[in-house]
Amino acid sequence: MILQTNISFKKELYHPIIHTKKICLLGSCFSEHIGEKLSYYKFDTFQNPFGILFHPNAIENLLIKAINQEEFTTDDLFYINERWHCFEAHSALSNSDKEILLASLNTAVKETYKTLQIASHIIITLGTAWTYRYIETDAIVANCHKVPQKKFLKELLSVEEVSASVENCIALLKSVNPRITTIFTVSPVRHLKDGFVENQQSKAHLLAGIHQFVDVRHQIHYFPSYEIMMDELRDYRFYAEDMIHPNNTAINYIWEKFKAGWIARESEMTMAEIETIQKGLAHKPFNPNSIKHQDFLVKLQAKITKLQQQYPFMKF
Repeated sequence: MILQTNISFKKELYHPIIHTKKICLLGSCFSEHIGEKLSYYKFDTFQNPFGILFHPNAIENLLIKAINQEEFTTDDLFYINERWHCFEAHSALSNSDKEILLASLNTAVKETYKTLQIASHIIITLGTAWTYRYIETDAIVANCHKVPQKKFLKELLSVEEVSASVENCIALLKSVNPRITTIFTVSPVRHLKDGFVENQQSKAHLLAGIHQFVDVRHQIHYFPSYEIMMDELRDYRFYAEDMIHPNNTAINYIWEKFKAGWIARESEMTMAEIETIQKGLAHKPFNPNSIKHQDFLVKLQAKITKLQQQYPFMKF
């Protein structure tokens, strides 16, 4: 008896992810989960230089800034709650020192531009189509930074607006890296603060906007993380205590699906070696000074050295 509907995947044959290539990840917090998995297995990743970004306009603005190599200035910063912030970046970059924040933002611009030129894949996770427009400047922000809500207008991007933003992102990426493979996905995190119906409407707009441009021939793909969560894992036992975010079981399950579809077979073998090393490094011996443990460390270092000779960028 089969008690679950499964989304099947075929291994991506033409542009799979391999250890020798650079992978860029942008978007909502679910991109962080996939990025953490890729980092654990020592893929060469570049992840959310401006912090978590939730809606397509925020990602589009990041790409425009990076590809045009536009520098941030003090005019882009504001001070509230004893910290300096930027409306185009997540609060993770905010700082009590204005100069440190400015330097971080401009370093992120340079690193993003450099990465986009050489990345083999970019994974873009969209979380919501709801946006906040700062009334004073009439600009849509990436993050409100706890500025009073009365200073914003809450707006839902239409399907056409999502579509236009997705199209602009693709055009920007292809302008600096024509061979890049783009993987869009919609975050399975439910934005229930917007409302149950409003969350579903938001996700629907994202899905409709993305799928107008999915085209395997042009290396533009869609990975169904949202659909896996909503269909295969349609049970609250796969949610964290807040009943909004996927729990570790769900994240691991979706990761296994991603790996099945996108990780090259030769890299799967390398991942097995890396996992052995990672478990070895996490091992806590009863007697660190014992001959047996010292021999274990020598063998573990030999495995690390062998891998690093093949992949010099790997650090353990």
